Amino acid sequence: MSKRKLSRQQAWRIEKIQDERAKRSARRDTDAQEALTGGELGPEQEGLVVAHYGTQVAVESAPGESQRCHLRANLQGLVTGDRVVWCNGDPMGVVVAQRERHSVLSRPDPYGKLKPVAANIDQIMLVVAPVPQPYANLIDRYLVAAEAVGIEPVILLNKMDLLDSDPDLTQSLDELLAIYPTLGYRVLRTSIKDSGLTELHSALSQRTSVFVGQSGVGKSSLVNVLLPEADIRVGALSEATQKGTHTTTTAQLLHLTCGGTLIDSPGIREFGLWHMSKEQVEQGFREFLPLLGTCKFRDCQHDHEPGCAILKATESGAISTRRLNSYHSIVTSLDED
Repeated sequence: MSKRKLSRQQAWRIEKIQDERAKRSARRDTDAQEALTGGELGPEQEGLVVAHYGTQVAVESAPGESQRCHLRANLQGLVTGDRVVWCNGDPMGVVVAQRERHSVLSRPDPYGKLKPVAANIDQIMLVVAPVPQPYANLIDRYLVAAEAVGIEPVILLNKMDLLDSDPDLTQSLDELLAIYPTLGYRVLRTSIKDSGLTELHSALSQRTSVFVGQSGVGKSSLVNVLLPEADIRVGALSEATQKGTHTTTTAQLLHLTCGGTLIDSPGIREFGLWHMSKEQVEQGFREFLPLLGTCKFRDCQHDHEPGCAILKATESGAISTRRLNSYHSIVTSLDED
């Protein structure tokens, strides 16, 4: 199908927006360069991006000591967790260079581009809760994304107090999560009413972690318990949809008393994987790995093909039917996206 031709007005609007962006970028770079050459800034020093505010970032040189900074135009794409070289100034500093990342968590944005969310992370804390109701495919999407970037995922079932008077829901969640420890994933259970918080502190200690998950699962509430002085805004669930309202608007890096670091990121209801290939999704399912490349056909879809090693393992019970269905759902969504 040929591409739709833009109208003259559409082309003019696109050109105008791009021109305005270029001018803003040039102004930022000019301001930063003038500050650097005008002797208004201190010497270069190492720093850590602890928050991102559009075209500016907060950079920390020591725990609790941070300053807002301009970015040079060639440094677009910095995220919370990035290590940088910066120069102090009054009232604004300037970030002059970015250090190499050892990991980065990205997700597709609403415009179809892959956008980094946080950098230099050791583990992803996937937070789920009884309400809003979690489902296997959502959990598996996060796990596939974590496997793809090589960041250790931990599943955290929060709001355990909601299960006290609902044995059916308790059984349903137990069945949902039972498979993940058998695959080597750690599962923690917590409540802000002091259930499981010791184990959570231990899991976060000496690690750089990020909380991800649907809005309303209690990520910000957990942060407030772990670090009360952070005072993160907490939103109520929508009565109509039982989904959470977005309360965190920018990723923040917080130092925990247990010695770990936590990046609190905006809630993500859906986690698109359109940027991944079928082969990458396959590799995101740990139980598939020993069998990949052993199917009869090289382009096996693991659906109905004869000689499929994945289907054979599913029939024998070595691979969960639910996980296989989840795999097919994710692969199908790649084409839809």
